[in-house]
Parts: sequence; structure tokens; C-alpha cells
Amino acid sequence: MSQPTQKLRLGALIALVVGSMVGGGIFSLPQNMAERADAGAVLIGWAITAVGMLTLAFVFQTLANRKPDLNSGVYAYAKAGFGDYMGFSSAWGYWISAWLGNVGYFVLLFSTLGYFFPVFGQGNTPIAIGCASVLLWAVHFLVMRGIKEATFINQLTTVAKIVPLVMFIVIAAVAFKADIFTRDFWGHSNPSFGSVADQVRNMMLVTVFVFIGIEGASVYSARAEKRSDVGRATVIGFLGVLALLVLVNVLSLGVMSQPELATLQNPSLAAVLEHIVGPWGALLISVGLAISLLGALLSWALLCAEILFATAKDKTMPVFLTKENANHVPVNALWLTNSMIQIFLLITLFSAGTYTSLIYLASSMILVPYLWSAAYAVLLSGRGETYESAHADRGKDLLIGGIALSYAVWLLYAGGVKYLLLSALLYAPGVILFAKAKREQGKPLFTTIEKGIFTCVIGGAGLAAYGLYSGLLSL
Repeated sequence: MSQPTQKLRLGALIALVVGSMVGGGIFSLPQNMAERADAGAVLIGWAITAVGMLTLAFVFQTLANRKPDLNSGVYAYAKAGFGDYMGFSSAWGYWISAWLGNVGYFVLLFSTLGYFFPVFGQGNTPIAIGCASVLLWAVHFLVMRGIKEATFINQLTTVAKIVPLVMFIVIAAVAFKADIFTRDFWGHSNPSFGSVADQVRNMMLVTVFVFIGIEGASVYSARAEKRSDVGRATVIGFLGVLALLVLVNVLSLGVMSQPELATLQNPSLAAVLEHIVGPWGALLISVGLAISLLGALLSWALLCAEILFATAKDKTMPVFLTKENANHVPVNALWLTNSMIQIFLLITLFSAGTYTSLIYLASSMILVPYLWSAAYAVLLSGRGETYESAHADRGKDLLIGGIALSYAVWLLYAGGVKYLLLSALLYAPGVILFAKAKREQGKPLFTTIEKGIFTCVIGGAGLAAYGLYSGLLSL
């Protein structure tokens, strides 16, 4: 993929960031948030998220500029700062998060179509899973034709899916009623909410899921036409998506009350617009969601294959994942990714709660890669590496990295012990591929520190397995 014809310009990189973040999450945001918090806590939560995610966006921008030799983003930063196993774990967790999200997207897509065609039900009927499987492999073979062709289609779907969201914002702004928005502003009438702090904490994993993809341009840094475009695309994409998310969420709370929003079926945005303008509103949002999900599925298919391919090229994963076809697409990485998606699509036939569980588990899996990226930014600025003649920049970047790292730690706390343990259960099996890669190089499996880290992972996985077996934990 080193050919000039395959290089990605700023517009394509921004589309990858926006296309990756704007998937199904924003269309379910009104109900997802109202189920956990009322207006006051929602505003506080978005303020925390805006600061935390903006600093994380700046971290990816800074690292892209200061470490141009490190490609593929989250994986490369973790490895450079904290060793092979943490680099592998970041790549593994990022990859799992990506394809788990894709499974959820397939279910939500056919659940949306179920609004018009009852045979699809909630997206997990046999017909729905069969059609989802056909679509999965259609996307697979589209990507096999070449990265540039697929990213061009992604740009088109990114533009198309923004239109209904902008229309919703304009219509909802006109219909917004302050008395509905301020009614029970702090959620005191709902005893299940708890304190305002509890409400803010409970909504955090939702905000993480809708922002997964913020590192999209960083993952493709090796394919960027200009290295400086990577950071610009990350920040521009983030600010645009943040504005969409906050407006959609806040305006919905001024159109329908929190109890009403909390009971809506997803995609709840369709029901909110239908409440304002009638049935055509639900149709508009459903079409927008379908386009949005198709674009997101394409973006994440690209990102999943790219992260495995880049990790294997750096010898952290087995060499078989470096195989490319004539179009320079990492075919083995793509086959492995979509095979896992297919397996979990079949699992949804037997698990009614799979969609929600997948969304939160995907969010939890991405937290570790984000944390290590922020930690590497702190490490870099803390010891002054690449800052020999820019002391002012060093202090600024150290502050930004520190805020991003604190935010990542806060997210781990907000996610709760349950998802931390379930994440450990998914991280643990990755050691099989890690061990294979180490054998191929004739190197020992772990350093002394890595042995301690892996012991903690195994311990967490064991607790999670016991919890699932005993019923103390559930997916």
C-alpha cells in the first residue's frame, strides 16, 4: 500500500474518523442517556466527556506529529512506551472492540428494518441473521477490492448520513420546550438514578461507545498523503461529531420528557422525530440510520484488518496476518475478523440481550488502548523526548496528556468491575497469538514485568469465568 495512488488525503481521513464514530450509537442516544440520567447530569456528563475526549484527540494529534515513525496509532504507542505485551494487548483489545461493535451494528440495522418488515423482528431472528451474514460477506468482498475504493464509498455514506441528523437538529430546535427540559432537572423523582454523581458515572460507557473511532485517522497514519493531516483529521472529526451528539441528546430532552424517552425502542431518534412531525420522521431517521450503519460497518471492517496487519508486520502478531492480495488488502486479517463477526452473529440467535451487552463490552475493551496511548503521551513529554527545543510545548502536552490519562482512568472506574472482569476474559486468550509470534522470532514469551501483568489478566479472567458460571455475572 505504499503506492502514491493509494495515499489518503485529508478529506478521506476526516471521513474515516466521522464515519467510524457516527454509526448506530447517535441514533439510539436519546433513550440510552434518558435511561441513566436526567438533563442536569447529562449536561455535566457531556462537559466531562468533551474535555476528556478532546484531550485524547489532542494526544493522538501530538503523537502523530512527534512520532511519525510510529504507525497504526493505539497499538504502536502502547508498544513503544510499555513493551511488546502491552502493545499486543492494545491491538488485541482494539480489534475485539471493533468487531464486537460491528456485530451490534448488524443487529441494530436489521432491528431498524424490522420497523418496516416485521420478519426481521429485533434484528436477531433467523431471517435477520441470514441477511446480516449476506451483507457481512458483501462488505468483505468490497474491501477485498482495495482500501482506496472502500474509503471512497465511506466518504459518500458519511456525507449522506449527516443530512438526516442535521434535519433532526433543526426540527428539534424549533420544537424544543424549556419547561420539558427543566422538569425534574436533576432526576430526583427517579430513585433508581441515585445521586447526580451516580447518574454521570452511569452514562459514561454510552459516551465512550459513541466516540469509539476517534483514533481512526491515527490507525491509517502510514497511508496518509501528509502526516500533518492525521492530527488535523482527528480534531476536526471529533469537534464535528461532538456537536452532533450533544445537540441530538439535549434537544431530545426538550421535546419529550426523560421518562418518555427512557421507554422508547431503539433507534429512539426515529420515535422522537415521529413525535414532532409524524410517521415520515421515523422513516427519515430509519433511512439515515441504515446508511449510517452501512458506512460504519465499512469503516470498521477497514480498521479491524488494518490493526491486525500492522501489528503482524511489526512481529507482535503471527506473520500469517501480513498476507496481502493483489489489491494490497490484508486478506488473512480480514478473513479472521469477519469470521469472528459471523460466529457472534450466530450467537445472537440464542441471546436476547446480546446487542446491549455487545455495546458495553465493546466500550470496555477500548478503554485499555486509550489509556496506554494517553500514558505514552505523558511518558514522552515527561522525559522530554522529541522536546529538545520546545519547552513550552512540552509543558502544554504534559498537561493535556495528564488530563487524558486521568479521564481514561475515570472511565475504567465508571465502567465498573463487571466489564473490567469480562474484558480480562477476552484479553486472556490473545496470549495464544502472542506466543506464536514470539516463537517465530525465537524470543522468550514475557519479560519479568509482563509476567506480572499477564498474571493479573489471568486472575481477572478466572474471576469472570467463575462469575458467569455461578450467575454472579451476566453478559
